[in-house]
Amino acid sequence: MGKNVLLVDDSQIVLNLHRYILEEAGFRCSLAENGFVALELLAQDHFDLVVTDINMPKMDGYELTRKIRQMEGYEKVPIIIISTEKEAQDKQKGMEAGANVYIVKPAEPEDLIMNANMLLANSGN
Repeated sequence: MGKNVLLVDDSQIVLNLHRYILEEAGFRCSLAENGFVALELLAQDHFDLVVTDINMPKMDGYELTRKIRQMEGYEKVPIIIISTEKEAQDKQKGMEAGANVYIVKPAEPEDLIMNANMLLANSGN
């Protein structure tokens, strides 16, 4: 059975696209439309990888990433940020929050799959 991935984005179109890409590559995906829903799902199930957007209502991806890093069992779980924010300071802020990889939208399917596989191979999950 594939690795369990949590996708977090306020755009249903983006969620469906990323789910399609990752499920075709053998991953199991759950969807969250904002950071609060993501935290609830993370508390209910174990995820091997989190893929999140930055710009979301209620809680942005930076805050979500910091909160995930504080959760027991998620200190080292890989996190990929995929965002339209492409400035160097945005990427730095994402990495400082605890992300492993920062990808600028639109994410190429091959890049998303390659990064997911690389992070999971190196995480021991």
